[in-house]
Amino acid sequence: MTAVWRTVFDGLDRHGRVAMVTIAAKRGSSPRDAGARMVIFPDATFSGTIGGGTLEWKATAIAQAALANPGAPKAETRGFALGPELGQCCGGNVELVVEIIEKDRRAEIATLAEHEADRRFTTRGRLVSDRGVIREVVTSATLPPGAAGYAGGVLTEGFGDERRPVALFGAGHVGRALVMALAPLPFRVTWIDPRPDAFPTHLPANVTAIQADDPVEVLATMPDGTFVLAMTHSHPLDLAVMAAALAEPRFPYAGVIGSKTKRARFTRQLTEAGIPRARVAGMVCPIGASAMHSKLPAVIAATTAVELLERDEAVNAAALMDEGARA
Repeated sequence: MTAVWRTVFDGLDRHGRVAMVTIAAKRGSSPRDAGARMVIFPDATFSGTIGGGTLEWKATAIAQAALANPGAPKAETRGFALGPELGQCCGGNVELVVEIIEKDRRAEIATLAEHEADRRFTTRGRLVSDRGVIREVVTSATLPPGAAGYAGGVLTEGFGDERRPVALFGAGHVGRALVMALAPLPFRVTWIDPRPDAFPTHLPANVTAIQADDPVEVLATMPDGTFVLAMTHSHPLDLAVMAAALAEPRFPYAGVIGSKTKRARFTRQLTEAGIPRARVAGMVCPIGASAMHSKLPAVIAATTAVELLERDEAVNAAALMDEGARA
């Protein structure tokens, strides 16, 4: 869940109280890692997942029972051995934090939702049975969004936008298919095209469309870590996008739709333009290369989405290793 606190805030306004279940710690194999969570509402609807299966069913039942009982603790831990107790083949152990959040904490939740909307932050919380998890924002520790740790009765959690920014140039058939493929995935897409009326009327929630007379100029506004993809109606524009993206080491992925022939031509032109050879060698072309030979836009989009997920995981892992080395 990206917008944890916005989900809780909206739930308080609709229902007056909500439950949140968080995997605070795990040992061994489990369906989700520490930091996975669900927000559960009194009408039995919910948002998020802690992995499905018997664990999630059990956690949901515990949360619903607490919501229905005004005298239930507002914060408690529940530990489960997944194999012996729940019959799940994962075999590990998880510790859940189950909390009930009441409407009298609306102002506090609103502040957390505001923080979550514009930055990443870490909280440290104490479990207080008759009040809930009492959190404070801390600067002495940094956890990535969606992570958590629990030790000595203290719950440490990372919040904020964990979606990878993507600059997608081109609103043709493959661009449209890729936007739909990325809609449920952890990406925040800026979709750029110079043509008027190039975009569909309705866009996924994680997409911002920009009609730009000079699309390449948009790259200067994109944050560090953005993945850049070019699939425009114009080969010269694709080349210009790749030149601008590869000239900036802050963009860890630059890919262009095409063929081996297009890659060879672009490699020569980019090298002649003075782009460092190592950066040119890192250009992905064709995008979505796999054992699939289909040229259907939806298939290209699906394989490209997998490619972006793999690269996102690799970039995040490298960043964590760098942080560890500096610590």
